[in-house]
Formats: sequence, structure tokens, C-alpha cells
Amino acid sequence: MASAIASPRNSAEPDRLTWSKRFSLTQRILAVNLFALIMLAGSVFYLDSFRDRLLEQRQAQARVGAVLMADALSVAARHGGPPAFQALAGRLGETTSARLRIYAPDGRLIVDSWRLTGPTFRLRDPALEPWRKDAARFLDRMIEFVGSAPTFDDYVEPRIDHRRTWREAEAAASAGPHTAFVALRRAPDRTVIVNAAAPLVGTGDVLMVTLDTRDITRVVREERLTSFLVFLGVLALSLLVSSFLARTIVRPLRRLSIAAQRVRLGRAREVTVPRFARRRDEIGTLARAISDMTQALRHRMDATESFAADVAHEIKNPLASLRSAVETFESVKDPGLQAQLLELIRDDVNRVDRLITDIADVSRLDAELARTRFEAVDLGQMAATLVRLVERGGLPRGVRIAYARPEPGTAIAVGDESRLGQVIRNLLDNAVSFSPDDGVVRMTVMRAGARIMLRVDDDGPGIPAGMHDEIFKRFYSERPESESFGKHSGLGLAIARAIVEAHDGTIRAINREQGGAVAGARFVMTLPAAEAPDG
Repeated sequence: MASAIASPRNSAEPDRLTWSKRFSLTQRILAVNLFALIMLAGSVFYLDSFRDRLLEQRQAQARVGAVLMADALSVAARHGGPPAFQALAGRLGETTSARLRIYAPDGRLIVDSWRLTGPTFRLRDPALEPWRKDAARFLDRMIEFVGSAPTFDDYVEPRIDHRRTWREAEAAASAGPHTAFVALRRAPDRTVIVNAAAPLVGTGDVLMVTLDTRDITRVVREERLTSFLVFLGVLALSLLVSSFLARTIVRPLRRLSIAAQRVRLGRAREVTVPRFARRRDEIGTLARAISDMTQALRHRMDATESFAADVAHEIKNPLASLRSAVETFESVKDPGLQAQLLELIRDDVNRVDRLITDIADVSRLDAELARTRFEAVDLGQMAATLVRLVERGGLPRGVRIAYARPEPGTAIAVGDESRLGQVIRNLLDNAVSFSPDDGVVRMTVMRAGARIMLRVDDDGPGIPAGMHDEIFKRFYSERPESESFGKHSGLGLAIARAIVEAHDGTIRAINREQGGAVAGARFVMTLPAAEAPDG
């Protein structure tokens, strides 16, 4: 049941992932910019509905005009006779730019305003017009087809003009007064022709008014051309913006992606990640972050390889000693020599065990520090506790430890207590091992501004010239002559530096001088204080 419930959500997730993988970022940028263009293109079809509304208004005007002119002509026919009747029809045709035709009760055409005053508008032959008109008419047909525009009958002038030719005139002949019937037809040049027919009161005649809508067609085409030119301009601008965004966003991201892919394939040393130093936007920040990450990865890989080589070298030495001792043990019969060989084997085994333990500690150090929650640590109290433990375990060769304790609560740092304790213990063990017989190891903890400083001095031979930084490297094995070989792995100070730097601290080694001569070594560790210094 649980899997059945979860399946719809799981099936929807691949759809979103498929959509994001199907279209590149360039295509999506272009799609967003083209969305506004699609909306603009829709305005062309809005013009088609705008034309329909204008035609509706023209029909309404034709209906009202036909009724009013029919009433006027009825009055002229009753009071002025045929001359006044025909003269009024001619003037009305000229004034309204329309064609007025009056049919007798038997359907004959008795008055045509064009025969009296000449045509007020002209029906054009498409074959005689320039190609631009053909293109405009083709565009009209395409837009009307897409927009599902209504279809009209063709407007054809009859060879013999009779009332029965026009259905609107036939309808008006049998209608009551003050009634008009309107019909729309399309001329050969696709201009819409409006016919409005109304009966004349008291005469039985029918008036048919014919209007041209070329002005509507002209306005719609001009607005359509304007919209098309705006569309082209916006399209060009959109393409330029999309190209600019693709060049400034997509191409840098593609370069970063290719570099990251090469790093993933294990070519970190031969990959140069672009930094885009002049860019101050998010892509520039991302590029520099990836470049820094790649450099850190390259250094980590180099350090790992170097560490692996050092580990192999350090373990090979005791293993070679063990192999030699074991091979020799088989041929030695002297019990004394056998005891010495067993002691050598035991020391080498202990050395290998110590090496493996310290190597494992180094390997997991970074991961442990990254997961550890730092807390307030009183370094003064911790150092005092460690001094007591070292003294309780016994100090060799009469060496003593002098500890200068800080004021209670003044040496508070933030960190991992166990790891900081490991650093202090390593520094103490190192100072004790290099101290001469009856020597004194002096340790001081104090507050220095916003830092906590721990200092360990010894009376030993000091640090060899030029080795002040080398002693913190892994497997550095410069030990005093009094100490048996293999007792230390050479990782203590390297671990100490790694721990201190993970706590945003520093550790350094210098020689103490007295009277121009080296009086011993001094190790100084500083850590950020847990709180700002008073006042």
C-alpha cells in the first residue's frame, strides 16, 4: 500500500527532470523572451475582432440611415413629385457617399443615385492592382482563416438590376414602415459591402442603400502593419537579448561545466578552471569558487599522493628490519642473540603499530574536526590537568615542568577539548624528550588581546637552522640521541598544526637565545578567544 501511494509522486518527479534536461538554458531563455512576442502576435488577431466590431457599428448606422432616408424620400414623393424625389435621392447619395437605389412595387429599378451624380465609391479589380495589395489580401485571408472570421457572399453587380436580385430588398418590400434589413457581401478586392433596405411609407417602393467599408479595411491593415513592424522590432531585440544572455550566462556556465567534467574524470592537474576575474556577478563568484575548489582539490590530491608515498616509505623501513631479523633468527643458535633479535622484532612491531595508529589518526582528523561541535574550553585549566598527568606518569632524566597558570576564566577558547588537549600533550612530550638531564620545561598560558597564547620552552639543543617549518611536516624524524630509535612516528607536530589551523589558530617554532647562543626551543600556539577582551 505504501508503494502504491508513493508512486504518483515518484512518477511526477521524472517528468520535471525530463523537462529540465530536454531544453537547454539557452532554449529556455529564448522561450521566455518569445513569450512576450507571442502575446504581441496575438494582437494581430485582436485587430480582426476590432474590424468585426467596426462592421457591426457600420451595419447599425446603415440600418438607421436607410430608415431615415426612406422617410425623407417618402415625404418628397408625396409633396414634390418625381423631380424632387430624384433630386433628393441624388443629394443623399452624395452626402453619405452611398449608392441609393429605389425599386418600384413591381421590382423595377426606378432611381439610381449613381446615374444622377456619378459613383460615390469604386469597386476595384484585383487584377489591376499592385502586388502589395495581393499580399495584403493574402494576409487578410490567412488571419481570417486562423481567427475563424465569418464568411460573406460575393458582391456581384447584376446585369439587369431588379429587386429580386437582393434578398434584403425583397424582405423590406413585405415589411412594415420604419423597418430595415441589412446584408453584408464581399467585393472582389475583399472589401465588405453593406446593403441596407427599407420600405418607403405610402408608395410601395423600396430603398436600398449600398455602403463601402474600404475605410475600415484601410484602418485595420495600417494597424496590422504597425503591429507587425513592432513585432519585428521586438523580435530583433529579443533575439539580441537572448544572444547576450546566452553569451554572458550560458557560455560561461558551459565552460565551467566542461572544466568540472574534466576534473571529475580525474584530470584535475591539467585543468585550468576559468576565474572570470572581471565579473563581479554570481557567475564570477561561482567561477572563482570552483577554481579555488579545484586548486584545493589539486593540493589535496598532491598531499594525499605525497602522504601515501611517505607512509609506504616509513612502513617499509620497520618491515625490512623485521624481515631481516626473522631471516637471521632461523640461522642463529645462540640464545643471547636470539633474545636480541626477539627484542628487535618486538620494537619493530611496536613501531609499525604506532605508525599505523598515527596514520589512521591523521587520515580521519579532517573529517572528525568538520563534524565536531566546538565548545568553550578553559586552556589554563586543561594545561594544568595535563601537567599533573604527565608528572604523575613520571618524567625521565630528572626533567621538571614549570607551569605559569593564568587567572581563572581568562584563557577561554572555542574548540574541541580532546583535540586541543592532544596538541598540548604533543608539545609537552616533545619538550621533555629534547630536554637535557635535570632540565626544566616551562609552559605559559595567557590572554593576549583577542587571542589565547600557549607557550612551551625547553632547554634542549634548539631547532636546526632552516628547519623551523620543516619540523611540522609529516614523518619529520629529528630526535635526540638519548631517545631510542623508532619511539616516535614523526607525525605528532604535523597533527598538532592540523588541529590548531582547524581551530583558526597558529603554531610556530623558534629558538630561544641567551647571550647570543641557542638556549632551547620555543613553541607558541595562539587561538581565538571565546569572548572579546574587556574594555
